[in-house]
Amino acid sequence: MKKIRITQIKSPIGFKVRQKRTIRALGLHRIRDTVIKDDTPVIRGMIEKVKHLVEIEEMKG
Repeated sequence: MKKIRITQIKSPIGFKVRQKRTIRALGLHRIRDTVIKDDTPVIRGMIEKVKHLVEIEEMKG
């Protein structure tokens, strides 16, 4: 399965509680934290909700 690297580039302070919870659910805690997740529709939907706070990179393999 394809993997994607998700990096938090902006703080969720000042944004809606649901967006803060989405950042936490992705496993991100602070700026420049990076996680690697499977590229699934669920993860893509979460990223879409917080795309202004994260940066994504598709990984090969």
